Amino acid sequence: MSLLLQISDPHFGTERSMVVAALLRLIDAFPPDLVIVSGDITQRARRQQFAAARAFFDTLRPTPMVVVPGNHDIPLFDPLARLFYPHRNHQRAFGAELEPSFELDDLLVIGVNTTRPYRHTDGEVSMQQIRRVAARLEAARESQLRVVITHQPVAVTRTQDEKNLLRGHERAVQRWARAGADLIVGGHIHLPYVLPLHDIFAGLPRRMWAVQAGTALSHRVRGSIDNSVNVIRYSSEATTRGTTVERWDYVEASERFERVAQHDLALDGAPQPDALTSAG
Repeated sequence: MSLLLQISDPHFGTERSMVVAALLRLIDAFPPDLVIVSGDITQRARRQQFAAARAFFDTLRPTPMVVVPGNHDIPLFDPLARLFYPHRNHQRAFGAELEPSFELDDLLVIGVNTTRPYRHTDGEVSMQQIRRVAARLEAARESQLRVVITHQPVAVTRTQDEKNLLRGHERAVQRWARAGADLIVGGHIHLPYVLPLHDIFAGLPRRMWAVQAGTALSHRVRGSIDNSVNVIRYSSEATTRGTTVERWDYVEASERFERVAQHDLALDGAPQPDALTSAG
């Protein structure tokens, strides 16, 4: 059994101290095997904001983390830094690798850096990135839950959020499905939901799910949804592969995170080699 905690869009610099404390209590109650951080770690990519984020995540050690940047993690008001060294502060805090990965016997997690200095909020995935991720997925073991992290979403629930879709997401979803991906997790729009990508994209050869998280710590919540994180549970020992995604929201009255939704997701087995193609 592997337990993953997805933290997205904490936006350090806008974090709520009581929510930070509540999230630490949740982690103490359910220690994860891996923490996934799906972007927008800071509000304005400032060095002190990254230092605050690093200090928070240091309290979780020795739990491993896979951290990818979001559009807020590159400078907005410093054009020279944005153009020539957009990820400098991120890399100071979390290391040089912008597309980290993590692997256990039953788990493969692959990070994708979808930020682009020449775009404001939009994210983009290149053909090179799509092929790199696909090659790693194709080499996965059958027992592994195969997870890809992108900051921007590959599917949305509201028409007004379509402008936030990851550029190149159609090609990525199709290729990663053929390669054997199970979940594509992200954030960006501060709305938590789970969607069956195999029902949204015609012709996908397997069941694949979009798992979106809300903002974990920031006061920049959307609508009636408070701060939110996802707990993902996976066991490869069951007769039928499946995973459970639990949504945990911060509840003002109790000052703690509480489980408000659970999605039991059916998964397919590993793709057969003759079902894969080399097309991008």
